[in-house]
This record gives sequence, C-alpha cells and structure tokens, in this order.
Amino acid sequence: MAQLVIDIGNSRTKVAVFQGKKLVKLDKVEKLDLNILAQYLENPEITHSIISSVNEDISILEDLLKEKTDYVRFSASLPNGIINKYKSPTTLGLDRLAGILGAKSLLPKRNCMVIDAGTCITYDAIDKNGMYEGGSISPGLNMRLKAMHQFTGRLPEIALSEYSDWQGYDTPSAMLSGVVNGTLAEIKGFIELYNSKYSELEVFLCGGDAIFFDYRLKNSIFAHTLKTEPDLVLIGLNEVIQQND
Repeated sequence: MAQLVIDIGNSRTKVAVFQGKKLVKLDKVEKLDLNILAQYLENPEITHSIISSVNEDISILEDLLKEKTDYVRFSASLPNGIINKYKSPTTLGLDRLAGILGAKSLLPKRNCMVIDAGTCITYDAIDKNGMYEGGSISPGLNMRLKAMHQFTGRLPEIALSEYSDWQGYDTPSAMLSGVVNGTLAEIKGFIELYNSKYSELEVFLCGGDAIFFDYRLKNSIFAHTLKTEPDLVLIGLNEVIQQND
C-alpha cells in the first residue's frame, strides 16, 4: 500500500508518495492539474490519498482521487489524535495543524514546538499529552522585504539573498540585515519563550525557508533541540491517512 499526499499552498503544490510512514517520492509543481495527477495514479500501489488545500475549488482533482483511491480531504474536523483547544478550531490554518500532527507523529511522547518558515512564519506547540492551545503568526522573509518597498516612498524592491553580516552598509544591505537578523532574533525569542512554558522542548523547523535558517540556528544555543524537517507538514498529512484508514 502507498499513500498519495498533496499539499496545495499559497505559492506551490507539493505532491508526495509514502509507503507506510516512509517518504519515497516528492515533487513540487506550480499547479496540479488532472494530467499530472493521473500520472501519479498510474502507480497501482497507491490506494489512499489526501489533499490539504488553501484553494476551495479542487473538486475536479477530488473526483479523480475518489474514483481511484480511498480519498480524504484534510480538515480540522477529521479525527487526528490531538486535543485542539484553539478557540476557533475550524479557522486554524491547515498547514499549522498538519505541522503539529507531523511533530506528534515523529515524537509522540515529547513536548514539541513547530516553526513553519514559509510565506508567513508560524509558531505552534503540542505537549506530550497531545494538547494544542494556540500559537503565533508573523510575516515571512519575502513578505517583510516587499512590505518595506510597498509601504514606503524610497526603499527599493530587493530579493532575498544569503546575507550574513550583522549590519548593512547601504540601503539594500541594511534592509536585508534588518529582515534576516530581525527574523532570526524573533525566532530565537520565540524558542526561548516556548522553552519557558514547556519542559524538555523539542523544536522542529519546516517550511520553504527552513534551510535558510537551519545553519544560522544550529550555530546558536538551540542546536541541541533543533530538528530541521522540511517535509513535516506532509508527514502530518500522511499520519491522518493512517489514523483514518
């Protein structure tokens, strides 16, 4: 048996194949259409599937998955093995929910924090008893750079780069220093905050910018607790298939 796991996000779609809990194939596409999906479903081992989507209009994809597999659409209402104390659980971002499910799947008996560094940066934690209470959302790296250009009269539009100095020496490098170093300080601050609330905390870093922060954080005092797992959301979605089979 194999599972097809699809995560349709704001800027890209991830399509993964799992065998049991093992990730065996991963692709990233700009847009998932019927032709691409049909190619995956040519694999006779794929018997189960799940989609997590920020786009409500995926009925055509769902119809094909329902025809070919045991399909489930990911939502907060699905049984998932956690105690969700979010005041409005149906509004909890699906990527955030899947991330904490992925952390719980990998370390079910530990207190875990999930930092998802993507379009936005989210901070969430689940305790060793499976309790989730809430988290935080802040702008991602590219969003911060774009905001400075869009909401000022003179700051230029610049692209994110591997800036590593502690300060900037002209306007573009000063912007990069502020965004990169400021976001890094924010992440470290949140880790310290969560460490003060949860004992023996394990920290997972995932999302499109996870690798960008990986070595920067692993050179810090948090190196011993940090686990970079770019595919944590997919792992969480696959866990939902296992629980609802």
